[in-house]
Amino acid sequence: MKGRVTVTSPRTAAARRRRYPVTREIDEQTRVGEIYMRSLLRTQFRLAMFVCTLLACVVGGLPLLFLLLPGLREVSLGAIPLPWLLLAGLIYPALVIGAWLYVRQAERNERHFAELVERR
Repeated sequence: MKGRVTVTSPRTAAARRRRYPVTREIDEQTRVGEIYMRSLLRTQFRLAMFVCTLLACVVGGLPLLFLLLPGLREVSLGAIPLPWLLLAGLIYPALVIGAWLYVRQAERNERHFAELVERR
C-alpha cells in the first residue's frame, strides 16, 4: 500500500501578483484611481444638483404662486404682508435645511466611499 500523495498546481510556487491598495491607486492617479474618484465626484455632483434644484423650486415657486394667485399679494397677517412673511419665513429656513441636508448626505457619501476603498 502506498502512502498519501499531495497534488499541487505548478503555479503555487509562482510569484503572486501583488495588489495595490485602492488608496495607492488614487494617490498615484492610475486609471483605477481615476475611476474611483470620478464615481465619488459624480455622486457629489448629483447631490449638489438635487439640492440646488429643490431650492430653486422653492425660491422660484413663490413668485409663481403670487403671479397665479394675485389675491394672495393683498393678504397680510397683522402689519406684515403675506409675500414678505413667506419670504422671511420660508426661504431662509429652506436654505438652512437644504445646506444641512447637503452636508449630511455629502459626508455619508464620503463615508461610503471610504468604506469601499478600505474593502478593496
